[in-house]
Amino acid sequence: MHGAFPVIHPTAIVHAGARLGAGVSVGAYSLIGESVEVGDGTWIGPHVVIEGRTRIGARNRIFQFCSLGAAPQDKKYGGEATALEIGEGNTIREFCTFNCGTVQDAGVTRVGNDNWIMAYVHLAHDCRIGNHTIFANNAQLAGHVHVDDWAVLGGFTVVHQFVSIGAHAITAMGTILLADLPPYVTAAGNTAAPRGINAEGLRRRGFPAATIAGIKAAYKTLYKSGLTLEQARQALAGQERECPEVRALAEFLGRSRRGIIR
Repeated sequence: MHGAFPVIHPTAIVHAGARLGAGVSVGAYSLIGESVEVGDGTWIGPHVVIEGRTRIGARNRIFQFCSLGAAPQDKKYGGEATALEIGEGNTIREFCTFNCGTVQDAGVTRVGNDNWIMAYVHLAHDCRIGNHTIFANNAQLAGHVHVDDWAVLGGFTVVHQFVSIGAHAITAMGTILLADLPPYVTAAGNTAAPRGINAEGLRRRGFPAATIAGIKAAYKTLYKSGLTLEQARQALAGQERECPEVRALAEFLGRSRRGIIR
C-alpha cells in the first residue's frame, strides 16, 4: 500500500485527470473523478465515489459506499466550482456523505486532521470540521455548521444549519442542536439542554484537576448564576485570570451566531 505507485483495482474507474499520491489504494468498483486529488498512503475501499473539486490529504482511510465531493443539497446551487477539502489521518466509515461548498459561504467544505467519523455521517455544504473530533453513527450536520477540535457528537445527533460546536464539547445520543454548543459543555435532549461539562473527556486529554475545576466554575457562571448572556460573558472574562482555558468559552460567546443552548 505504501509503495511508490498507486494500487488501483482493475474494476475501479479513475479519471485520467485525477491525481493520486504514492501508495494510494483504490478498491473495487470505486469511481474517482477528474478534479480529485488524493494524498500519499490514503486507502479507499470498494464502491466509493469521489467527485467534484475534492482534495484529500495523506493517510486517510475511506470505507465502502462513501460519497465525497458531490454537489451540495442546496436549491440555490448553480453548478459553481466549489470544493471539498479533507486533511490527513482521518477515518471515514461506511455510507458517509460529504458535500462540496456553496458560493453563499466560503465555497468549500473543510474537514481537518485525525477525525474519527463513523457510518452514515452527513456533512452538508460549507461545514467546517476541526481536528481530533469523533462523530458517532448517523450524526447529521446541516449546511454551514462549524465543529471545533476534540468535539464529540453522539449517535443520531442532528445539527441545525449555521450552528457552532465548541472545542471539547460532547452531545448525547439523539441530541437535537438548534443553537450553538459552547466549549467543554455536555448537551442532551430534543431540543438540546446543557448537562454540565465534559469532565471525563478533559481528564482523558490531560487537563489538570485545577483547570477542570476552573471550567466547572465558568459553567456555573454561564448556566447557574442567573446572569444575562452579556453579564456572564463579562464575568467569564474576569475568571480567565485564574483559569486561562475559560478564555475559549468567553470568546465563543462573543462570536456565537445562533445564540447558545440554555
